[in-house]
Amino acid sequence: MELPSPSFRLLEQEAQALLARLESVRPFSLQMAAVPAACVSPAAQTAIDTHLERVRRELHAMGRAFLSWLQSPRAEMESPARAQRRFTILRLRFNAMLSQLDIFADVLVQRGEHESGVWVSGLDALAADALAMPGYYQPPPVVCYLDRGHGAAIRRARTRLPGGDENPVAIIRVPRERMVGSGIASSLIHEVGHQAAALLHLVESLTVELRDQAARHPGQAQAWQLFERWISEIVADFWSMARVGVGATLGLIGVVSLPRAFVFRINLDDPHPFPWIRVKLSCAIGRALHPHRQWNRLESIWESFYPVEGLETEKARLVALLEDTLPGFVQLLANHRSGPLLGHTLAEAVADPRRHPVRLTAEYEAWGASPQRMRRVPPTMAFAVIGQARANESLDPLTETRWIGALLTHWALHATLDTTALCAEVTPLLSRARPSSLPTPVNV
Repeated sequence: MELPSPSFRLLEQEAQALLARLESVRPFSLQMAAVPAACVSPAAQTAIDTHLERVRRELHAMGRAFLSWLQSPRAEMESPARAQRRFTILRLRFNAMLSQLDIFADVLVQRGEHESGVWVSGLDALAADALAMPGYYQPPPVVCYLDRGHGAAIRRARTRLPGGDENPVAIIRVPRERMVGSGIASSLIHEVGHQAAALLHLVESLTVELRDQAARHPGQAQAWQLFERWISEIVADFWSMARVGVGATLGLIGVVSLPRAFVFRINLDDPHPFPWIRVKLSCAIGRALHPHRQWNRLESIWESFYPVEGLETEKARLVALLEDTLPGFVQLLANHRSGPLLGHTLAEAVADPRRHPVRLTAEYEAWGASPQRMRRVPPTMAFAVIGQARANESLDPLTETRWIGALLTHWALHATLDTTALCAEVTPLLSRARPSSLPTPVNV
């Protein structure tokens, strides 16, 4: 049968159009206008541009191969329908690349925004500090961006992008409504915890232990099964607590303080613990890592907001079962050992004694004598100190916001330019409200 050449000519024009559009794809490093302090890290920029260039070359080769095939004698033996099918595969791959481009553009375009672009760069530094575990794994680059919505989310490094390619960087979406306050650390580091858990294979190894507990304790099997379903989110909360202490719980309360019906809504298909038990879990984890009476106080406040009295019988039974099982579960979590932890328990590997409430309070008081100290500590430590000061009612929200904005700017500058003079430019911002002038910490 003689093939209708107009069909092949149309496909040829469409393929050439794809290649023309492909030529317009340029590395982000040649397109994004931002002050140096707002830029992503060189490692992240290189990883993104290298990845997109590889995909662009692959697509260019596919397009040229398709055009060569169209002009070859072999094409004359195929029907227009089969030729169209081959072109559709090429176009789908091209569209997948555009989707990847949009994902990275969401991260990079904001870097040109006044002030917030630099703050997001500061969040990159916070995320990198939260992910760092020297000796345990090599962390991937982490980049952050702001978006609407109530909660944060992560697209983990080494997972699949549209089209099946491996993501070269971890991308964390941060809700704009959390900028700028200490609660941002709770959300951000929770997402970092998902990346860390994947690098340490924690969910897989913990799942085995939780299933064993369910089999050994049939009377509590339902609770252990729920903890297994929620383990990914719980490990991420554990990570946040280990890095920023009570700020993790306060940030969590800020996110999950919803109408009562939602706080006690138990959806067995949801990977997140329902809000009421999730806050209880956070307090229990804090108690296990850093024993202190503040956890009882926070727990009492949470229970006063959402008393269990009045729950329907079955829901009340499940809540009581989870509460009874919770201490044993948290001990299992803290004492968990697996190969990637190099013989340490999870608590030993992740928790830092300097994040104990007493030591954080002492560090905050030292800031009163020397405000410069706050920019000399790692980003997660700074947020831990600020979160503890909020819990102690020693820091007002206005000063907290001012400090965090200044610190984010400082970390962005420090990551970009190793110049003492430039870093000193943010010193007045950090000194405007000295801790010594703030209320005395309450006993918690």
